[in-house]
Amino acid sequence: MNRRDFFHASALAATLPFAARAAAPDASAWDPELRGLGIWDVHAHVGTPGATPAKRMEALIRIADRVGVERICICMSPPWHYEPTPEQFRQSNNDVLAILKEWSSRAFGLVYLNPVHTQASRDELERCVADGPMIGIKLWVGTRCNRAELDPIVQRAAELKALILQHTWIKQRGKGNLPQESTPMELAELSARHPGVPLVCGHTGGGDWALGIRAIRERADIRADLGGGDPVYGEVEMAVRELGAQRVLYGSDVNGRSFASQIGRVLGADISVADKKLILRENLRALLLPALQRKGYKA
Repeated sequence: MNRRDFFHASALAATLPFAARAAAPDASAWDPELRGLGIWDVHAHVGTPGATPAKRMEALIRIADRVGVERICICMSPPWHYEPTPEQFRQSNNDVLAILKEWSSRAFGLVYLNPVHTQASRDELERCVADGPMIGIKLWVGTRCNRAELDPIVQRAAELKALILQHTWIKQRGKGNLPQESTPMELAELSARHPGVPLVCGHTGGGDWALGIRAIRERADIRADLGGGDPVYGEVEMAVRELGAQRVLYGSDVNGRSFASQIGRVLGADISVADKKLILRENLRALLLPALQRKGYKA
């Protein structure tokens, strides 16, 4: 897909309803080496309609199938709470557990925690990851990720070989972040305290992704999730140039964004097909492999 086709597809997608938007990329735009790849998505939420969590996942899978998304890391369940209580994040995790009972062949679960409630978060980590089917952790805006409350969670995650996905953003136009919303700079601080522990920088700064990419550049244990923002020109190229393609992951942030708009930013990037393969599938597969092997899953 060249740049002209990419921007034309993006403009068209913006006029479509969600389900149609997810189907926007035409199969003819795919390089032959990428067709049938089976994309792995590091960042997804099941906010589609449905009477039960499993039915909501069924609706999401139908959309994923249209654009070749094979495996999805799911976390959090509506309603969203910026600073959830233990009861609220336990209910969210129960919804994900219900989804995994029906969809373990397509989904990986990330346990949602709020480290302000340190013991309750550690208990959930044991329930859902150590003793349950989940393979990672999702941290949103409960507290800033450079705080000491995260240290025991990161340490236990390392023992469990669990992936940690931390939401980050850098709000622009004077809006300012939410009170407890983390930045890539703060995630770099956490990484410095826990060398060797893989972390995923959710959105990699979002609004100011160029600053976000630079903020994590020296921390080789941090991977960049570039999903969830506008599919602007230059972001994927900069991430590959500054971090190396091995540190960049495809994430959609559905239902906040569509699978298709975030796939399009990778397909339209001026990078090699080999790098696109890494970003769309192989990097996440390699990152999850230790956790999957610990649980006896096939990857």
